[in-house]
Amino acid sequence: MKRFIEGECRTQTTLLPESIDDYISDTNPVRIVDVFVDELDLGQLGFEGVEPAVTGRPAYHPAILLKIYIYGYLNRIQSSRRLEKETQRNVELMWLVGRLTPDFKTIANFRKDNGKAIRSVCRQFIVLCQQLGLFSEALVAIDGSKFKAVNNRDRNFTSAKLQRRMEEIESSINRYLTALDTADRQEPTVAKAKSERLQDKIAALKEQMKALKDIEVQLNKTPEK
Repeated sequence: MKRFIEGECRTQTTLLPESIDDYISDTNPVRIVDVFVDELDLGQLGFEGVEPAVTGRPAYHPAILLKIYIYGYLNRIQSSRRLEKETQRNVELMWLVGRLTPDFKTIANFRKDNGKAIRSVCRQFIVLCQQLGLFSEALVAIDGSKFKAVNNRDRNFTSAKLQRRMEEIESSINRYLTALDTADRQEPTVAKAKSERLQDKIAALKEQMKALKDIEVQLNKTPEK
């Protein structure tokens, strides 16, 4: 492959592994999520599990799971299984949670135990994004809803305008959490059906490959005229 840009050999070892921080630019919005959550008083906000249990298996800190949810909210990742998968392959999430990989049950249970607090924090985060003009120049778009960023012409809020905007944000967050609940309930059945269909296709493919091999053998046995 001369005169082409070539990638590194996958089996090549390096003496000095690259830091995962090198993959996240200084302007990557995921850094905003990280700082935002780290500055919160999660205990005061009503999150459970802020203080670790003295006995039993160590748990994930609520900040880690909250970061996963906010990232999923911003990127429309609407199931706990998908969030679990993203922590295993998505470099941004790996950076955000320090390469921790909570399973989908842990992620789902965190939502069930802290739904009210999650909604409150997400609402606060979106308002902050509006005020600072983060994630886009003009708007923050989530699950199809468009929230205008606060600009010079929009700084004079009336009580009605502010209430309407907060209701829109609250509605968007509720839709996201509801979508997660729905997906978590349906996904095992859907996954099973997909797995069964895949197994059927694999079996059919094997049969076709076997039939082709049989035909090839017969052709090789037939003398040429």
